[in-house]
Amino acid sequence: MSSNPVAETVASLMPRAKEELTELVAFRSVADFDQFPRSESEGAARWVADALTAEGFEDVALLDTPDGTQSVYGYLPGPAGAKTVLLYAHYDVQPPLDEAAWTTPPFELTERDGRWYGRGAADCKGGLIMHLLALRALKANGGIPVGVKVIAEGSEEMGTGGLERYAEEHPEQLAADTIVIGDAGNFRAGLPTVTSTLRGMTLVRVRIDTLAGNLHSGQFGGAAPDALAALIRVLDSLRAEDGSTTVEGLSGGASWEGLEYGEEQFRRDAKVLDGVQLIGSGTVADRIWARPAVTVLGIDCPPVVGATPSVQAGARALISLRVPPGVDAGEATKLLQAHLEAHTPWGARVSTEQIGEGQAFRADTSSPAYQAMAAAMAVAYPGQEMQYAGQGGSIPLCNTLAALYPRAEILLIGLSEPEAQIHAVNESVSPDELERLSVAEALFLRNYAAG
Repeated sequence: MSSNPVAETVASLMPRAKEELTELVAFRSVADFDQFPRSESEGAARWVADALTAEGFEDVALLDTPDGTQSVYGYLPGPAGAKTVLLYAHYDVQPPLDEAAWTTPPFELTERDGRWYGRGAADCKGGLIMHLLALRALKANGGIPVGVKVIAEGSEEMGTGGLERYAEEHPEQLAADTIVIGDAGNFRAGLPTVTSTLRGMTLVRVRIDTLAGNLHSGQFGGAAPDALAALIRVLDSLRAEDGSTTVEGLSGGASWEGLEYGEEQFRRDAKVLDGVQLIGSGTVADRIWARPAVTVLGIDCPPVVGATPSVQAGARALISLRVPPGVDAGEATKLLQAHLEAHTPWGARVSTEQIGEGQAFRADTSSPAYQAMAAAMAVAYPGQEMQYAGQGGSIPLCNTLAALYPRAEILLIGLSEPEAQIHAVNESVSPDELERLSVAEALFLRNYAAG
């Protein structure tokens, strides 16, 4: 990185950043209180609130959101007449999955091979540290030239919409001229990227019942309708032979215009096993950024170990459907539910329940804020031009903020490049990415104030 005072300050702060991320990762802040103690999330929220207070933020508050979780808010006034920038991240994390499969404990930040490993290190506790580093660097080099609001969400990974509903009820609190969402990532490590589109999503539970109770498979199998077999048929109907998503009534032929994603690079990033084909048609970018994608997240059925010779009376599954910009998530939910019901065989009883939803998002990349970010990233990543990419994941808050503040510019950056393996075992963050993006955010705030 070319030498400049902001970059030098961020570099000097990296040991402190590692200590703070270690403290924050240690909280098992999964916002599923049936599996993880509420006290862990509350502890993480207090940590964020204390950090904002220590940086001189005013009106620091733990906001009780309608889904029963807490988001953390703080406001740092800027010079008279200055613009206001909202910085977003979330402190809740995905469950660690199989903790025994982690090379090192998921809630202990561990350095290995030049990366820092731990659940939430990149998604998105590292994003909070990125915001703090950027602000500290500006403080040490002439001051922060804009007003800054920080909002740290407590349930983003659950998709339960608490912060979206809170924002709608308190629209003045998060109002800003520009919003920086620190929950995306570079296309690859070392390539500065802003995310210009996000797919929306819906989560639907489907349950199939066929019998009053399980039956002996020897005595009744062959005539008694098996609920698990019926569920398997329903789930299989959601994909074509090549693996493309096929929800009846939902278009799946859109194309992506912009940065392309080579198949071999995708295979490496996704760690696809040798000989296993990719699914779907079109380019990789078409498939993951511009088209719907269904994923079966879980099935309730007997595990192999301990299974008995029984015809199953009931079975259920949790289904995720990602939808591209231009497709209403609510309409996609109705189409998915209708598809599941229409493809349930044998007259089995079927019920569906939506448990989460988020709309897709498309940014205006021609705005002054994007020009300010491009200039900042050119300094933080010498010799690299800022790229525009899509992201297959969803951040439902983006559309809520866009609707509430139609004049605000929204930028998405972050630490979740492919090597980070967010949501998977052995999630990690690149400290080099954390350092460079912190410099980029600091310089962006300076450029934006001067624009």
